[in-house]
Amino acid sequence: MLHRTARVRPGQTILVHGANGGVGTILLQLARHHGVRVIGTASPRHHVRLRAFGVEPVDYHDPGQMVTRIRELAPGGVDVAFDNVGGESLERSWGLLAPNGSLVSYGMASAVDGTRSMVVLFVLTLARLGWWNALPNGHGATFYDLWDRNLLGRTRNPEKFRARMHKDLTAVFDLLADGVLTPQVAGRFPLAEAPEAMKLAESHTVLGKVILEP
Repeated sequence: MLHRTARVRPGQTILVHGANGGVGTILLQLARHHGVRVIGTASPRHHVRLRAFGVEPVDYHDPGQMVTRIRELAPGGVDVAFDNVGGESLERSWGLLAPNGSLVSYGMASAVDGTRSMVVLFVLTLARLGWWNALPNGHGATFYDLWDRNLLGRTRNPEKFRARMHKDLTAVFDLLADGVLTPQVAGRFPLAEAPEAMKLAESHTVLGKVILEP
């Protein structure tokens, strides 16, 4: 997502929503290792830990103040915005882009409330990103999917997909072995306590991932 889709370069500034999450904490570590400046949104309870990673944290609870603060930190806009929230957050992220900046959507956390069809929301999100991507303003917008940028890579060219995944995962595990990346484990639960683990994971109060152990 960082290197293949966004093609982030050293010296650039990126915005990571949900910087305290499982994906966010790894994404920001990869970015900092690559010499990229990171602005991350998170609850204030996580700001001290995020600063330890070299991240400039911003409180997300008031969207208006959040946007104002990000513009103060990056007056010219951010080069890439990584948005896992979806909905109105996508519009805010799009508006915070620098000239020729890119928006990478990779989730719809705001829609996980059990009252709306995820399929419909996903299709609407793809349509919105496609429209934005077609606008002649130099910006780019895409939805990142693990299988491929166009969602069909594993089926259309499985050999290429497996080779790429092998290369990428090997690089990530090498960084883990070298201590460059540090997994953030918010809690460990036995499989029998899966409901409690899910409640904690969905509480939006933790830093990193909740682990289920057999």
